Amino acid sequence: MSNTKQMPQEEGIDHSLSLIREGYMYIMNRRHSFNSNIFETRLLGKKAICMGGREAVEVFYDTEKFKRKGAAPNRVVQTLFGRNGVQALDGQIHKHRKEMFMSIMSPDEIEKLIDILKIQWQIAANKWEQMDKVILYEEAKEMMCRIACKWAGVPVKEGKVKMLTKNLGAMFESAAAIGPKHWLGRHARNYIEIWVGELIDKVRAGKVNPPENTALHRFAWYRDLEGNLLDTETAAVEVINILRPIVAISIFINFIALALHHYPEEREKLKSNDEKYAQMFVQEVRRFYPFFPFVAALVKKDFTWKGFKFKEDTLTLLDVYGINHDPEIWEKPELFNPDRFAKWEGSPFSFIPQGGGDYMMGHRCAGEWVTIEVMKVSLDFLSNRMEYLVPEQDLSFSRVSMPSIPHSKVVIKNVKQKI
Repeated sequence: MSNTKQMPQEEGIDHSLSLIREGYMYIMNRRHSFNSNIFETRLLGKKAICMGGREAVEVFYDTEKFKRKGAAPNRVVQTLFGRNGVQALDGQIHKHRKEMFMSIMSPDEIEKLIDILKIQWQIAANKWEQMDKVILYEEAKEMMCRIACKWAGVPVKEGKVKMLTKNLGAMFESAAAIGPKHWLGRHARNYIEIWVGELIDKVRAGKVNPPENTALHRFAWYRDLEGNLLDTETAAVEVINILRPIVAISIFINFIALALHHYPEEREKLKSNDEKYAQMFVQEVRRFYPFFPFVAALVKKDFTWKGFKFKEDTLTLLDVYGINHDPEIWEKPELFNPDRFAKWEGSPFSFIPQGGGDYMMGHRCAGEWVTIEVMKVSLDFLSNRMEYLVPEQDLSFSRVSMPSIPHSKVVIKNVKQKI
């Protein structure tokens, strides 16, 4: 007798529009209605499986059961990821490419990034003191663009910074969009890939000489397992895979400011400059507020898990937002509570705002350490090094729009640096 079970199944021909309408809540809503951490649906005309819960994370990041190549929809590849980037690789090819990314994220290199970050925060604070009002999200994006380019060894003229910021932002702001906004993201990626590709060619021709440990230098001269240089387009994609995620940290910077405003008692706790509590606060921002809604993979080969059959090449989505708000993992997940991280065991399968599993062999985001350190410095500036007013505005944020950004983009006024 077969031990397999019938997977809960969403009725209907296709539910792609429901996913767009419900955003971060799509999988969580159905996990609740089915009373199941796994269900079957149809997306983009094909069968898909959606999963949640701690055990689902562990199986999803089992590289013997799931693969990433071909999992991302073409519209996401054309805006967010780019073609042939590290996110879409598997096996030894992925491991070899990921090692390059992890070498760029070494403690020494992150320290250099933090030095650049502190200088740029100081420049921004000086500038904001002279402004009637500051739209924090837009200002943070531009600041992070400057930081990303400086750290990655990418030369950019001052007059091009705003356009570059706009295009890098469009990549992650349009990833889930349809219509004109989606095409704006495609245009932005095409434009920047050509620009970075020209830089790659100039580096190889000796016309541009970035510092040796920077992303531009590393990927210009990176060789694959066969000893070949990457083609120009792929090398450009990987350099952009350093720039774009750093600019996207501006979303978290916005949520840091929002948390400080909504939970003023936390600001008092942060005055002591307690490194541990700052880390806990940053982790809670990453858990509490929406960032990635889910991640995708394809079933590598047929297998059965918990009595449910997984067929080769079936699209599978892991509920990232839902897992970070799962009451079976987090006590009172609807509450903002940094103290929950005082006793967090550090499991790679329970806290996955930027993916789960192992860094080297798996697909956990290589830039997670960078994100945390950037957020800690940003938190220090916003809570301890400056004061400002938050005027009346719409600070609500959507759990439908992906990515989610406070509607007002957090406006602050009367910025003054603390002496």
